[in-house]
Order: sequence, then C-alpha cells, then structure tokens
Amino acid sequence: MRPLEGIRVLDLSRLIPGPFATLALADLGARVDKFEDAGVGDYLRHFPPHRAGSSAGYQLLNRDKRSAVVDLKHPEMRDVFLELVGRYDVLVEQFRPGVMDRLGLSHASLLERHPRLVVCAITGYGQTGPHAHRAGHDLNFLARAGLLGGQGPSGAPPQVPGFQLADVSGAMWAVIAILAALRRRDALGEGGVCDIAMSEGAMGFAALSLAAGMVGVEGQRGEELLTGGLAFYNTYVTKDGGAVALAALEPKFCSVFCAGVGLEPDSMALVPGPHQAELKQRLAAIFVTRTRSEWSTFGEENDCCLEPVIAPHELVADAHVQARGALFEIVVDGETVPQLRTPVTPRDITHEVAAPAGRDTREIFRDAGFTDAAIDALYASRAIA
Repeated sequence: MRPLEGIRVLDLSRLIPGPFATLALADLGARVDKFEDAGVGDYLRHFPPHRAGSSAGYQLLNRDKRSAVVDLKHPEMRDVFLELVGRYDVLVEQFRPGVMDRLGLSHASLLERHPRLVVCAITGYGQTGPHAHRAGHDLNFLARAGLLGGQGPSGAPPQVPGFQLADVSGAMWAVIAILAALRRRDALGEGGVCDIAMSEGAMGFAALSLAAGMVGVEGQRGEELLTGGLAFYNTYVTKDGGAVALAALEPKFCSVFCAGVGLEPDSMALVPGPHQAELKQRLAAIFVTRTRSEWSTFGEENDCCLEPVIAPHELVADAHVQARGALFEIVVDGETVPQLRTPVTPRDITHEVAAPAGRDTREIFRDAGFTDAAIDALYASRAIA
C-alpha cells in the first residue's frame, strides 16, 4: 500500500508548479483528477518536443492523472463544482488571488460547504501583501526572492538560470503543506488553506546569503563563498570545450586536488578576496590542458569534489542515473515517453501515460455522483467537454 492510497486530489493547475506537486502526490498513491479549460488547456501540452501526441514536458509531469475539460466560467458550473469538490480531499489551484472569488468559488465558500477540504493555493507572492496580485513567472520570483541578486558574474546582469527553481520549490512546499494539512485533518477533523508563495519557497535556497543580509552584511554579487568568489568552488572549460565543476570547498579536498595536478597549496585558497582572480586564471590554465572525460577520470581517482558538467541530453546515458533508475520510459503504441522518477516515486508500480485532454470527464463526474442524464446535460450546455 502506498501512503496516500484513498486520498483524492482535484488539480486545477497548469505548467510546472501545481502539476509537479500533484505528480508527487500521485506517485505516493493519491488519485489525481486534472481539470483543464476548453480553450488552450494546460499551456504545457503545446511545448515542443512532442511524444505520443503531447509535449514531452507535459507527459513527464502529468502521468497517472485522469483528465476532464471543464469551463469554470460557465453559469452552471459554480453549483456543479461546489457539489463535485466535496468528493475530494485536496484541491490544488494556481490562479492569482481573487480569481476563485470571481468564479464564486472562494476558499471561504469551499470550506464552509466542505469543512474537511484541504485547499492548496500556489501563487507567485502569496494570498496577501502588496504584490499578491502581480503576474509573474519563475525568473520574477527568483528576482524578488533575492536569489538572482547573488548570481554572478560581477560586472554583468545576473544570468538567467537554466532551470525553474521557484516553480519546483513551490511544488515541493505545496506537497509538504498538503501532507501536514491532511495530518492535521486526521487529528482535528477540519481542513484549511495552504498559502504557498513561490517567491518565499525559493528563499531557503539562498539561506546563507539571506542570513548574512538579514544581519546587515551586503554581499558582492558573484564574489561570495558559494556564488563564484572562490577559484576552488567554480566551473572551468576543458580542452575539448566541455566543462567541469570543482567544489573543493574543504581543505582536505583542496589539498588532494592540488597534489593531483602539482599545484602548490595556498593558505588563502578558500578565503574570498581579490587574490582569487589570479588563482582562477591559474586553475583555468590547468583545466584547459585535459578533456572533460580525462578530468572525469581524474575526479574518480582523486577524491576532490570534481565532476563533469553533464548536459540534459547526456543524462539518460549516465551510469549512476541508470543504476539509480532515476529516469525511465513509458511505451505508448511503440513510442517511448521519457519520465522522471522523483525521490518518492515507487519503483514497483506501473505508470500510465498522461491522458489526452478530457478523456475521463464522464468517468470523473460519474465518480462524483452525477447521473448520466446530468452529465449529458452538462455536455450539451458545454459546461464540460
């Protein structure tokens, strides 16, 4: 038995944050029903590249979920939704604050009708505060969270990260909050609202810089201990145009690396300061003498926290990733659909590919207690599709 078997989740979210959260809940055994609107639906469905008739990214985040197409703006839908949502334990929504209110489905009205419901609202800046209603995406949230403000290199604008940290951290905190709310409901018999702000969820990833800033220390962007200020905690280009990441942040690792390349140890090597610029140049000149593969072998032979920088397309063939089973595939009509196994994904279950939009609409409404005649009427009025 998986931990969340018997828990039913209604997912109104799209793109990355909410779908990643409900993916984890589904992996833990929850039944997840995903509602999309009758127009574009979840934008992620249309992102290239495509596999098995849908975006590879959409497929990765939405396996094992049922799909219904529902027009929440339809005049009939308020009362229908209020009845249907009572069959669920958790509602995940990702609208800006006020949208659910305008639909006649405010958090307060949902909880008044269904006191045991857990509502998880994922937004950029939270349900309250002066920025609550601002639009935004991952880069905006990282900027407001203080993370971009520590990104180097110095002398240039902060670089755009190659990943969606605020989105995924928002998903992680949503899962934590939902599990805690369900535990609280078990104890007290009442649900509640989980207010998840992605900008706040990202702050913890810069805990050391944040701690320094909170006591009045103004850091130098790209020049601090963990932001690029150390030669021995940095990235370097290799002979073949690849890259390696050196993180010899402790004296023992620094000494091992220096011994391995014939470099005289420097007592100031792990202390930020102007002297680091020259040390970076010396290391850059060393790294460019070998290929990435040669440095990878060096890192295996010398315990000094040196690893090759792996590109996303290379990850599938990585021996450690394969051994851990971190990536797997679902085969649909002879076409492989790549999947990511989260740290909580069981390894002994069969997964279903992400459902086409609206495939399970009738089944979902039947499960909620609606008769076929009532469902046919909703189809006829285009409240569902």
